[in-house]
Amino acid sequence: MRRLAVAVVLVVAAAACGDDTQLLTPEELRDPEACKDCHPDHYREWSGSMHAYAGEDPVFRAMNRRGQEDTNGLLGDFCVRCHAPVALRLGLTTDGQNLDDVAGWAKGVTCFYCHSVDAVDGDHNNQLRLAADGVIRGGIRDPAAGAGHRSAYSPLVDADAQESSSVCGGCHDLVTPTDVHLERTFAEWKTTIFADPEPRQHLSCGQCHMFTRPGVIADVPGVPLRTRREHTFAGIDVALTPWPEMEAQRTAIARDLMATLLPKLCVTPVDGGQIEYTLDNVGAGHMWPSGASQDRRAWAEVIAYDAAGEILFESGTKLDGKDPEDAIADDPNLWRLYDDVFDKDGNRAHFFWEVARVESLNLLKPQVTTDPSDPAFYHAVTRVYPVLGQVPNIARVTARVRIRPLPYGLIDALIASGDLTASVRDAVPTIELDGTKLEWTLETQENGCVAP
Repeated sequence: MRRLAVAVVLVVAAAACGDDTQLLTPEELRDPEACKDCHPDHYREWSGSMHAYAGEDPVFRAMNRRGQEDTNGLLGDFCVRCHAPVALRLGLTTDGQNLDDVAGWAKGVTCFYCHSVDAVDGDHNNQLRLAADGVIRGGIRDPAAGAGHRSAYSPLVDADAQESSSVCGGCHDLVTPTDVHLERTFAEWKTTIFADPEPRQHLSCGQCHMFTRPGVIADVPGVPLRTRREHTFAGIDVALTPWPEMEAQRTAIARDLMATLLPKLCVTPVDGGQIEYTLDNVGAGHMWPSGASQDRRAWAEVIAYDAAGEILFESGTKLDGKDPEDAIADDPNLWRLYDDVFDKDGNRAHFFWEVARVESLNLLKPQVTTDPSDPAFYHAVTRVYPVLGQVPNIARVTARVRIRPLPYGLIDALIASGDLTASVRDAVPTIELDGTKLEWTLETQENGCVAP
């Protein structure tokens, strides 16, 4: 029955593409497959995105299942508001526990969902209001005729308009059922220079996360060449089970992370000898890392070698299969970059519904002013690694930043409770930020420091 329904939608879509007289119904427009023929590039990119994966993500499913059990159902629709908003609004689910029985077109953050947003009623926990008029809203002010649907311009889905960030912020800021503002990307962005309405420096969420390229918006005869936006929505999370466009998504993530942090590496004889590694958050319009900062696991790796290649000092190197917080006892110099969260008893919390307190001491701050006389202008952070007495012996130092989207502690807890399959653990990637890689040597260093 499902195949028949999809086939009907595709036939209608093929007929409608380029024909204003054959409009898709609102019901047909809900299926992303109906968008595929007229918008093949948008569809392909979206199909591999975490927006498309949101309702299938095994960690989301496991977290939701565990959360419903731990809270005796009080978690309710908290997770599916953002991970399966169409299914929730159509009454196909109330708490996400029956998503195996929900059609794929109703799961995830779909084309229909974003392009039907008509108003934003709040800045967290998905308070977006959808229109029910069958009009697809976009960022084109003069949409071409000949589409399979009626079209309209809306600044809410125009990445060049400041208002569009509020749509992203609807899901990318979360206040937990225990009233903890846990995910704060939108709130962070609003403090930065990028939220300034001055066009010269304003950058919306979409302008950073949806790269532009020449192309057509719809593959319809007579549609002009325009500037279209990429729909990979690359961030840091990746699909952990087989999914379309996996390699393209990883490539987009590496590209987008490349210019976020500006590094500097120094070796000096100060205080008996030290290595200094500096990171400046110059390219992210929010803290780094951001989003589920309590679940990110980012850290710096610094290694010093002598002329023979023997290691004289190392930090952040022994984290294969281990979270940074579990390595501090053996690596007291470890530089961790993520939030620490605690439950009401002061114990480290794995699950968001347990969180009573957030310690946000290790994130890299974004640019909040362009005024050099303002103390907030200088927000780079330097970590000092003592190498007492070793500087004369150091011939080479390497440094880089690495990040995982999820902690092993969380994954292991979900595996232990039977909510997640063990194979997911091995699928969690460790991503290197190419833009943070530096190498200091006696031959190449200048004034004790090296920078890009």
